[in-house]
Amino acid sequence: MPRHEPERTCIVTREANSPAGLIRFVLGPDNQVVPDLKHKLPGRGAWVTARLDVVEEAAKRRLFSRAFKTEARAPETLARDIERLLRDDLRQGLSLANKAGAVITGFHKVESAITDKPIVALIHAAEAADDGRRKLANQLRKRLGEAISGFPVIQELSNDELDLALGRSHVIHAALVAGAGSDGFLNRWHRYRSYCGIEADQTGLGNETGEPTIMKTAGTEAE
Repeated sequence: MPRHEPERTCIVTREANSPAGLIRFVLGPDNQVVPDLKHKLPGRGAWVTARLDVVEEAAKRRLFSRAFKTEARAPETLARDIERLLRDDLRQGLSLANKAGAVITGFHKVESAITDKPIVALIHAAEAADDGRRKLANQLRKRLGEAISGFPVIQELSNDELDLALGRSHVIHAALVAGAGSDGFLNRWHRYRSYCGIEADQTGLGNETGEPTIMKTAGTEAE
């Protein structure tokens, strides 16, 4: 039976939620606010809803000092530092999935996998050409029909990041196959996207390019 963790209260919104939907912070040396993304660091924790705009608000309003009952130093870059850490974690998750044999690369291999393999996601480099995205999306639609609307299409990572994660050159298109490693990568992707306020166009067919769109969140404007 999985271990049940009690709900935690966000120091900004004052809403109680599962720890999975929040980021834990602790005080490091010199009372520096440190994100504890894996919820393992020792010491008293302060919890913030796992969204970039909420973390920014916590730092701006000096709510960490109130939560820790001492002068806490939150760097101005805290929210963006966490975004970078989550992106690094996403890349590491893809690397682990690849080592587990769950990643197929190359346009023609991906095109074939859509027909023949139990794929659970498509991956495009952020710089991928519109034509390639559309061709693979159309191939996927032939297999899934209307079910394509719920199929994950990951397009946040750059060509260089995909190359680094997969240990090969010029990766533009990839497919994620069901199996060991794929669930972990998708969980990381959902966490990163939720934190950044990205609502991806799942199919790549919703606009001309298939680029992700940005959700409006409190205090921000969509770009």
